[in-house]
Amino acid sequence: MGLMRRWASFVKRVVHIIAKPIKGDSGRGGMVVHPYRGYGSQNEVFVMGRVFRQAALGRAIPRHGMLRDTADVARRIFRRGLANAQVEIHLGENQLCVGTDRDGYFDMHLPISHTLPIDVSWHRADILVHCQGEMPVRTHVEVYVPPPEADLLVISDIDDTVMFTGVAEKLKMLYRLFVKKPHRRTAFPGVAALYQALHRGASERIERPILYVSRGPWAIYEMLEIFFQINRIPVGPILFLREWGISWRRPWPRRAEDHKRDLIDRMLTLYNDMPCILIGDSGQHDPEVYIEIVKAYPHRIKAIYIRRVDKDPAREEAIQRLRDELAGTECDLVLAADSVLIAEHAYAQGDISAHGLAAVKRDVEEHRNDPDPT
Repeated sequence: MGLMRRWASFVKRVVHIIAKPIKGDSGRGGMVVHPYRGYGSQNEVFVMGRVFRQAALGRAIPRHGMLRDTADVARRIFRRGLANAQVEIHLGENQLCVGTDRDGYFDMHLPISHTLPIDVSWHRADILVHCQGEMPVRTHVEVYVPPPEADLLVISDIDDTVMFTGVAEKLKMLYRLFVKKPHRRTAFPGVAALYQALHRGASERIERPILYVSRGPWAIYEMLEIFFQINRIPVGPILFLREWGISWRRPWPRRAEDHKRDLIDRMLTLYNDMPCILIGDSGQHDPEVYIEIVKAYPHRIKAIYIRRVDKDPAREEAIQRLRDELAGTECDLVLAADSVLIAEHAYAQGDISAHGLAAVKRDVEEHRNDPDPT
């Protein structure tokens, strides 16, 4: 009975989380705007989001409980993007208006002509959306602009780099995420402490930009936000997901490696005077993509950290050959079995503090001593 109650709790919590993005309309339906965190510099910022039309709730549906959550999940499944909605953004005295595409997405590139405050990293952008036949909607979103003292850009994969996402582990991963205690979540041991150390730098006072990339669809954005909060991983703009766009004309999503390469190019161009480290895993083309980035930007990439997710000798030999290609460059490729090796290298490079290194070691050791790590 105890196990049944835990699984019932698991199902309820998963359904509640999936339903959460729908609840902002209080059941009235109509046009809904979902912006994603923005990012940029003192010269330009980028904000993405989507405009939906969703159904209203019937009067017989209660305001709270499992039935309401289930109804909201159904509304989420059947909601559709609104094309040609007009999206206005105001960031300080800077403003721009764009239209949504046929799937309801907007992708705003806002030039900064009026300087933003430099004493904060997160800025509020106000958004107003108009669409024919719908009531206007106002909302806002946070936009990250690194402080002047930021000295390093961190670009990290999410899947099998920050969190376990193996196909065979999907159900177990969800169980850990929504039922197990916080220290038994789905993040790799030491990840939270490592990314906190990288975010704060050797002085422990810097707020470096950390940008996360996933090969998953935009539909999991909220799940990723919750995962980061639960595991105390520094929040960055989790903007780099793919719209799978499965249709008769394009029956498969864009290749993950092409998606990742284009985004890294975009980030290195945006922060064109900032060194960078790249973090990924050994199982999903990350080493190959990152080597090409080093060749294109030979003086920008300080290190490539690759988390070893399996012990395939052939794969390790392939990564060793890639490491050999970096001979004579300023970049190191580190194939790491755990977060400690990455932290030790980053500390030796002067990129994190001794306190940050100690925190990573402590986190990994606590996980090893956990009697129930699953």
